[in-house]
Amino acid sequence: MSDIAITRQTSDAGLFRGRTVALMLAIGIAGFVGMLVLGAYAPDLRSGRNGGAHALSNAVTGYAALVKLAEATGRNPRIVRNAHDFETEDLLILTPETGATDISQALIQRATRPTLFVLPKWRTVPDEDHAGWARYQGLLPLDEPIGVLAPGIRFTMRQGKSGGGLLESHGAPGRFWTPRPVQVITGIDPDNDQRQDRWRDLHPMLTDGRGGILLAQVGEGPLYVLADPDLLNNRGMKYLGQARSALALLDWLNSTDADGIAFDVSMNGLGHSRSPLKLLFEPPFLAMTLAVVATLLLAGFHAFGRFGPPRARARAVAFGKTALVDNSALLIRKAGRESRLGGRYAAVIRERAARAFGAPARLRDQALDQYLDSLKGAHRFTDLAQAADAASDRHSLRDAAQALHDWQKDKS
Repeated sequence: MSDIAITRQTSDAGLFRGRTVALMLAIGIAGFVGMLVLGAYAPDLRSGRNGGAHALSNAVTGYAALVKLAEATGRNPRIVRNAHDFETEDLLILTPETGATDISQALIQRATRPTLFVLPKWRTVPDEDHAGWARYQGLLPLDEPIGVLAPGIRFTMRQGKSGGGLLESHGAPGRFWTPRPVQVITGIDPDNDQRQDRWRDLHPMLTDGRGGILLAQVGEGPLYVLADPDLLNNRGMKYLGQARSALALLDWLNSTDADGIAFDVSMNGLGHSRSPLKLLFEPPFLAMTLAVVATLLLAGFHAFGRFGPPRARARAVAFGKTALVDNSALLIRKAGRESRLGGRYAAVIRERAARAFGAPARLRDQALDQYLDSLKGAHRFTDLAQAADAASDRHSLRDAAQALHDWQKDKS
C-alpha cells in the first residue's frame, strides 16, 4: 500500500507565504529592539530646552552657546546627567538654579578636582511665543545664590547697578565687562560654620573694583565660584570678546591637563540613574548582548529548515473504523457509484424506523411501508424512498437522503 495520502493538493496550503511571515518577523524584531534602545537612552535624548539655566538650555540664562563654542574649538564638552560621573579630572561646571539644590555629592567627589559653581541670578518665566526661551522677571533674592553652598560656605553678597566697565583680573585670563546689573560676593559670612575653616579663605580672581568679587577661589583647593552667571551664559556669549575670554578662563581653570569640560545638568532636574537596560548596550556587557542576538538569529535561521530525523509520511489507508469508512466513501466516489446508494440508504432508514417506532415483527416489505406511511406527518415514507432510489447524481441523492433523515427525526 502506498504511503502517499490520496488527497487533493491545494495551492493555498498556508494562510501566509514564507516571505510574508519573514517580513512580519523582521518588522516585529526591529520594532522590539528599537523600543529597548529608546527605553535605555530616552533620558539622554531629552533636549532640556525648558528655559532653564543649564548647559542644554538655549534661553538667555542657559549655557548652550558656551557648550557649542567649546565643541567647535575642540575642547570636548560633555553633558553629565549622573552624580557617579563626577569622578573625572575634567573641569566640572555646575549651574544649580536654587539655593535648595543638593550639592553634597559634588563637594565630596570634587575635593581635589577643578570645579566651578555658577550661582543663580535671574528669575525667569517661559516665553510663550518661543519654545525653550525665557523672559526676565527680575533678579532672584540674595538668599538663593547665598544658599547654594550654604551652610558649609555662606557668602555675603550684593546686587546692584554697574557702569559696565572692565573687570579687574587677579590672575584670571581674559577681558570681561561688568554685567548690568551685577551680582557680586563681598566676603564670607562671619557666622559661617566654624567647622569649615578650610573654606574660610576667599581668593578673588575677578573683581569689579569696588570690593565686589565675581570669580573667587574658595580655600586652597580647585573650588571656584562665579557670582554672576552673565559672564558665561548665552547672554554674555553674544559678545565676541567675552566669548574668547570665557574659553580662556575655562582653559585656565582646567589646570590638570584634562581631556575636556564637563557640564552638569543633574542638579537642574535633567539627570537620571544608571539603567540596567542601558548596560546591555554598553561595554563590557555589549559583547554578551551581541552573542545572545547572534544565537537567536542562528536559531531562527535554523527553524526555517528541517532538522532532526525525517518524519514518515502518513499512510494512504489509515487504521480504524473511521478511516475504513472514509476510505470506502472515497473509493465509491472515485468509482462514480454514489447515485446508486439511494435505495440502500432508504432500506437502512426503513429498518431503523421499524425498530424505533415498534412496527410488528411480522410486517415485511410493502406491509412495512404501509405501516410507516400510516404514521402522521407531512411526507409519506414510500415517496421519500422512491425519490432516493431514483436519484441520478450526487446532489439529488444528498437531498433525498436529507429528506429521509428529517422524516425519521420528525417522527421521533
